[in-house]
Amino acid sequence: MSSLFAFPGQGAQKPGMLHRLPQEPEVLDCLQQASDVLGEDALTLDSETALASTRSVQLCLLIAGVASARLLMRGGQAPDYVAGLSIGAYAAAVVAGSLDYRDAVRLVALRGELMQQAYPQGYGMTAILGLSLTAVEGLLAEAEEPAYLANINADNQLVIAGSDAAMAASAVRAKALGASCARRLAMSVPSHCALLAEPARQLAEAFAAVELRAPRIRYLSGSSARPVFDAERLRDDLAFNMCRVVDWHGTLRTAYERGVRLHIELPPGSVLTGLARRVFEQGTLIAFDGARLDTLDALLRQEGSQSR
Repeated sequence: MSSLFAFPGQGAQKPGMLHRLPQEPEVLDCLQQASDVLGEDALTLDSETALASTRSVQLCLLIAGVASARLLMRGGQAPDYVAGLSIGAYAAAVVAGSLDYRDAVRLVALRGELMQQAYPQGYGMTAILGLSLTAVEGLLAEAEEPAYLANINADNQLVIAGSDAAMAASAVRAKALGASCARRLAMSVPSHCALLAEPARQLAEAFAAVELRAPRIRYLSGSSARPVFDAERLRDDLAFNMCRVVDWHGTLRTAYERGVRLHIELPPGSVLTGLARRVFEQGTLIAFDGARLDTLDALLRQEGSQSR
């Protein structure tokens, strides 16, 4: 049996999320390093006003994910797998030992800026619940204004991306087809579709100057839903995940099929834990938020002893 650290994506952010992290040396060190790289106090990034910025949101998710993971790993235990949804992949790559944390802070700041500059307004993402992938692909194919499949979160929980007008029209069509919900998400950019191909290319240019290493902890791609073993494929996965469909449902299935039975969701929130319950027929699913550190530590140690 194996364990997985799962890192959430944009939409999970909450005002004050960095301030609520445990005041432990590992957390304080991550906050200080981020502040040094950015030239600003990282704790100013999680205010309600600051989180209106895609850059701030993505930096907060990176910092929270890495800091919490390092806190859980300080006793020497580590997960068998890491995976991140969208921006969560950057924290996963840092924890896997592939990407230096300081480099990740710089790249994530640039990633957020590129995405925000490309679509400052009038675009975003909408969740559609209760329709199959085939049904959603069909309604997108028939749309007069282009909208795009962005996330496969569960077999009947999909996310689309596009302009406000395209998403509104698709939402109306989805409800007519029987969707239980079509809800606009807290996203100001149309992630995980062809609309972000150019920002992804610019980010890839910045990645070319950054050293990456082969993962020491097995890394599952949230885009391909497969393991990534070498540095160059990981570089491609991180740089271009903003313009590729997220197959989180497939990623969870891969993890379960490979023997993962302990799923720990890193901050903030517990959305990924809920999605994992749809896939994990057995095992332990728990979110860092709301859990005791000693409980999480004991679960990791127990899973590690069973894996040996």
